[in-house]
Amino acid sequence: MSYTYTKDSKLHCVLCPHHCTLEDGERGICMVRENRQGELHLPFYGVLSAVSNDPIEKKPLYHFYPGSFIFSVGFYGCSFRCPFCQNYRIAQSTNVVDTHSTQPRELVDQALRQGAQAIAYTYSEPLVHFEWMLETAKYARSRGLKNILVSNGYVNPQPAGELLEVLDAANIDLKSFRSEFYQDIVGGRLEPILAFIKKASQKIHLEVTTLIIPGYTDSEQEITDIARFLAELNEDIPLHLSCYYPAFKFDAPPTEASTVFALAETAKQYLNFVYPGNVGLSEVNTYCSACGNTLIRRTGYRVEMPGIKGQSCAKCGQTVPFPVKEMDNFRSPNS
Repeated sequence: MSYTYTKDSKLHCVLCPHHCTLEDGERGICMVRENRQGELHLPFYGVLSAVSNDPIEKKPLYHFYPGSFIFSVGFYGCSFRCPFCQNYRIAQSTNVVDTHSTQPRELVDQALRQGAQAIAYTYSEPLVHFEWMLETAKYARSRGLKNILVSNGYVNPQPAGELLEVLDAANIDLKSFRSEFYQDIVGGRLEPILAFIKKASQKIHLEVTTLIIPGYTDSEQEITDIARFLAELNEDIPLHLSCYYPAFKFDAPPTEASTVFALAETAKQYLNFVYPGNVGLSEVNTYCSACGNTLIRRTGYRVEMPGIKGQSCAKCGQTVPFPVKEMDNFRSPNS
């Protein structure tokens, strides 16, 4: 289904909450959806910015088959205009030299040839390439692959529901819990993202990331509000609090690691699993929420699971609330 309609020669895109109204030849905020004579044109359909095998922890996903490598594909364009964007060269520009279109079947076949059992749609904003991603995900699932979304979550309810039917896991970037941050800094609205997170938490494995920016998202109240919101959905949802570094148009000083650690302790009052990220830690572990036993030990992207037996904590027997059995043919960073 194409989430557009034409009225008075203008194309109305209803894929995301921007609801762009496009004159003939005009593109939406995302820069990749275009009105061509009253019909939707996708000039970047299947145009990929990157294809790579990544550790699943890099997404970051810490609770979805830890220690696995996944087939990752990236895109161009984005529905937001974050001035602190780490991937601005592909997210904030569509000046592309190579416009080769990779067809969904071609991409899935490539993933299978490399022994993958999951595809991650990632790097910039996959949702603005909804049609390609949905077709790829459906075919991937028919071939036995799992589908992972790394996204800002800015999508309307109907396409969100359609996509979630073929997804298995996601990490959603919850940039703030304040509407004014989204409106004034990012160029969007908070409410649709919270709605997507709620819906995703009911359908697939979900993790959430918040970038801690000094003076913007580093208050104890901000992180408390995010943690409470997630805990109401499921207190086992992992929250990643990532350290900010200057990028693109933002020159605020880097976040102090101590700030991230302190905010992680705040979030742990409500959530069982909170992880500091991008702070130079040599080791980031997962502990049993019942007895404190070390379930997973991560050193860089090297993963060991000394405290897990089967699907349970080896010390107290509590069921581990995420899949840990390694999928067939997954390559491990331990190997």
